[in-house]
Amino acid sequence: MLMRRTLDPTMAGSARTPGGSRVDHLVVAAMVEPGSRVLDVGCGDGELLKLLETRGVDGRGIELSREGVNDSVAKGLAVIQGDADTDMAAYPDDAFDFVILSQTLQATRHPRVVLEHMLRIGRHAIVSFPNFGHWRIRLALSFTGQMPRTDNLPESWYDTPNIHFCTIKDFRMLCNMIGVRMERAVALNAWGKPLRLNAPWWFWNLFGEQAVFLLSRDR
Repeated sequence: MLMRRTLDPTMAGSARTPGGSRVDHLVVAAMVEPGSRVLDVGCGDGELLKLLETRGVDGRGIELSREGVNDSVAKGLAVIQGDADTDMAAYPDDAFDFVILSQTLQATRHPRVVLEHMLRIGRHAIVSFPNFGHWRIRLALSFTGQMPRTDNLPESWYDTPNIHFCTIKDFRMLCNMIGVRMERAVALNAWGKPLRLNAPWWFWNLFGEQAVFLLSRDR
């Protein structure tokens, strides 16, 4: 119940290109070097892995939901059933070039531990998540006094699989605390357009609906 489902409810309103690709997936894929060994944690129905496959990537996936695994395998993808919180410890050090956690961090029980495992078993980690610091969420909390529902977070608080919401500022603080190097970061607005790169972090935290970070170990 903690991994991204086949039809991820947290991303039901994700912006897509005219060709049907999720914009955040394209941002993630652009950060992965062609020919890399990749592990997609919480890979859902394999949409991102399939995109990476077209770019010459040797991809593997783990997914908690049986239907997600079945859909991925039906696409010809190498996906097994597993849980990020319990199964990543079994992977050896440096087993992959990139480990991806796309829109799943907030659904894990121990986000810090999961992130540390990602950077242990991969040279790089790519993490994307909905930003709970977005102005619409702040406004909804201020005026309604209730947990907000948005396109990226459409479920009521009692139905959502998300248990650890964070903001872009929170995630940066976590990276600094555990000594993670932030090599690249992209914040996307409600239409899936990247915010300007030279904008200050507070601007991203206020206007970014979701964020994608490329990370590496601070050697």
